[in-house]
Amino acid sequence: MPSPMSPLSKLCLLGAASLASCAPHAGTAAPSLTAALSESVRRDITTMMRAVTPLADLSAAANAGYPTALGMCAADSSMGAMGYHLVNRPLFDATLDIERPEMLVFEPLGDGKARLVAVEYVVPYRFAPRDGPAPRLFGQDLKRYDKFNYWEIHVWAWRANRSGIFADWNPDVSCPKA
Repeated sequence: MPSPMSPLSKLCLLGAASLASCAPHAGTAAPSLTAALSESVRRDITTMMRAVTPLADLSAAANAGYPTALGMCAADSSMGAMGYHLVNRPLFDATLDIERPEMLVFEPLGDGKARLVAVEYVVPYRFAPRDGPAPRLFGQDLKRYDKFNYWEIHVWAWRANRSGIFADWNPDVSCPKA
């Protein structure tokens, strides 16, 4: 006997929403975002999305330890933007847990609204020295980010990024004009 479907799954199945908007709620990245990745990395991304997607709601994010005051929107004049980072400081340790990213990244939508588009994982240099081997996650070496003295990697799981799913900046994301 088939398992019961959630109301959202039924809504998606009925076609009331596009397939692209249903995929994030189902906890899997669109196949075009992950096609070139190994099966184990795709499985890890799916696990991450299932754990993190409920935090797309800002009150749920706050309850999980991510302060939801939207501070500075990270943007680069030539590379695009990242968006707003909600930082869970107690997670800044030596552990990389795919189900508990150190930061949630939200894209500004206007009118004070934002949507979850990516996560960022961090290991401070005090736990993994800058000149040592890079920590790894999702089959990738984390990148040095000397400005904040940590290793980092972004995963653009809820928003396509033509620069790559693990790129820092997304050329299709922008921040409000100051």
